[in-house]
This record gives sequence, C-alpha cells and structure tokens, in this order.
Amino acid sequence: MKSLDPVKKSSSEKLFEKPAEKAVEAPAEKEAETIDFSKVKVEPLFEELVDFDTFSKSDFRAVKIKDCVAVPKSKKLLQFTLDDGTGKDRTILSGIHEYYEPEELVGKTAIAIVNLPPRQMMGIASEGMLISAVHEEDGREGLNLLMVDDRIPAGAKLY
Repeated sequence: MKSLDPVKKSSSEKLFEKPAEKAVEAPAEKEAETIDFSKVKVEPLFEELVDFDTFSKSDFRAVKIKDCVAVPKSKKLLQFTLDDGTGKDRTILSGIHEYYEPEELVGKTAIAIVNLPPRQMMGIASEGMLISAVHEEDGREGLNLLMVDDRIPAGAKLY
C-alpha cells in the first residue's frame, strides 16, 4: 500500500536509520596482513575416492575449549577439556604444543571429529580429534588449529 505522505518513511526504513545524535564513526579498518604463499607447499590430494556414505559417518562438531594443559612428560601433546554441547566434558589430546601455548587456546571455538573410538595416549583416553590445517613453508611444517567464530554454539554440527 502506498503512503499518502510521500516524505514519511516506511517502518522498514526506520529500522535501519541511525539517529544523528547516536552516530558513531566506524573504527579504522585493520590493515590486512599480506601473506606470500609462493613458498608454501601443501600435501597432494588423495587419489582414492571415499563414497558419500563413508564420509557422512564422521561427526564434525564445534567445540568450546574450556581448558588446555600441556601433558606431563610429552613435548608435543596438549590435553583439551572441551564442551561439545552434550553437557559432559570431552577430553581430546592433540600433538600441537610446538605451535600453540595452552593458555592462548582457552575460550576459543574449534572443530573436532567426535565419533572416533577413544585412543590411549600417554595413559589418557583421547575422545576424538581436533581438526588442523598443515602445510610446509621453507622446509618447516606449519600448523593452524581450525578455529571458528565464537558465536557458533558448542555442539553445532558441521555439514
């Protein structure tokens, strides 16, 4: 329906209008870091195909890192206490201590496969696997734990 008052704004226009007295300047954009990928090597793709039914058996979930500590007597392992949305803490061990300090990961949201059978590592049962991206640069392995927006709730399923 057309308004009789051509100057009057529709209710949807009013929703997006900023009052003049509350207008705030946007913070300056951070300068994007330029990364030179010309020296980066990644593993070749698998040639063997996996059928969809096999792939779909993997249960990928968003997990909140509640706690993270170095595993005693291990140079590589970190022990994660995770909220996977079930109400019960999940423990996963990951060999990423060379790349991360435990305290910098607490509070982050990561991605895990949660339906792997438990695996004993250094006498501790690891109940899944955290997902990381691995590459080689200048002859050294690089690793990035896959982390997502913290607004994604624990237990959200990935498709």
